[in-house]
Amino acid sequence: MTRQHRPEVVSDETRTHPAAREVATPTDLREVLATRAPLRGVRIQDLDLHPFEGLLLARTELDGLVILGGRLSDRLATHLRLHGALVFPTDPGVPINPYRATLYQAGDLYEDLTARGYAATPDARAYEWSQDKRTHRDTFATLLRAIHDDSMTDALTEQLAGRQAVGVMGGHALQRGTPEYADAATLGHALADAGLVVITGGGPGAMEAANLGAFAGSSDRLAQALDRLATVPSFRPSIDDWAQVAMQTRTDLREEKLRDGTTGIRSVGIPTWFYGHEPPNVFCGGIAKYFSNAVREDALLSRSTAGLVVLPGAAGTVQEIFQAVTPLYYAGVGVPVPPLILVDSEHWTRTIPVVPALEALGAQRELGSSTHLVDDVAEAAELILAR
Repeated sequence: MTRQHRPEVVSDETRTHPAAREVATPTDLREVLATRAPLRGVRIQDLDLHPFEGLLLARTELDGLVILGGRLSDRLATHLRLHGALVFPTDPGVPINPYRATLYQAGDLYEDLTARGYAATPDARAYEWSQDKRTHRDTFATLLRAIHDDSMTDALTEQLAGRQAVGVMGGHALQRGTPEYADAATLGHALADAGLVVITGGGPGAMEAANLGAFAGSSDRLAQALDRLATVPSFRPSIDDWAQVAMQTRTDLREEKLRDGTTGIRSVGIPTWFYGHEPPNVFCGGIAKYFSNAVREDALLSRSTAGLVVLPGAAGTVQEIFQAVTPLYYAGVGVPVPPLILVDSEHWTRTIPVVPALEALGAQRELGSSTHLVDDVAEAAELILAR
């Protein structure tokens, strides 16, 4: 029996609300404008529109076009609005760009660190803005923070597309120069060398160590960096000193990597301004920093597709363990789940005894067979890479 071909039916909804197309590079915008097709559904994000002003002024079929931030003249903004486009403004007083289309780099968050100190950096000013009580009931400020976090999620998704990632969690209080810090760095190095993207909470301590290990690119460079960073063990009492030595170490490592061709993103940090007392570490290949800790936690854990390694930590790390456990617990019978590996049996069975709870939850479920307790980071790496 032959089937009669039926033409595809295009609904009125499809005609009036086409799929959105994000345009975040000048090349993409040039391509869109060259087609002369209607711009309904196009979202132009954080671009300088001055080079395209003539082309846009010549268009009048602008209903459904959305402009998210960026730079444009008053003349163009008026023209766009008069012909149906939505132009989302920003606030010049806000220390960050809510429409940013890419992940942060260390230099973005630590701009002016050397000249003016940490308090003058965009990172510190963003935290102060987020804590300003005058903005807590300001709908526009709330909207800008939400747009910023959504932009971070979008940029993170694009950065990790096609890559397997492993989460490395651990406490922010772990000091440079300790054997445990070196172990965390060794773990990050081994996982990144195997082709995985190392994801951390992007802060100091164990998080910094794992990002450093991934960033260094070679064991020799890592050893030298560990010695150098040990001269300033903690971000307390001075974030300035802690960040200054890290930025210089990062610059030197990057120059060496450029010479031998070992560049490329090997790790990502996902910190939050919710924990404003924890400065972001500078060794991430990209930084997705969030205002909302809840959105940040989901972004971090949901992308740890190759597994999760949990180093010793306190309340924040415990929260991440059980947030990660929930989807593993509810996975169907026979559905493979990524490994959850806790490092340091003394810490997780006696100091903070989460293991009994995990054993009870894992009984008769895939969670049980995927949960491991080890005492060595090398064993943790082997379990991740054996999948």
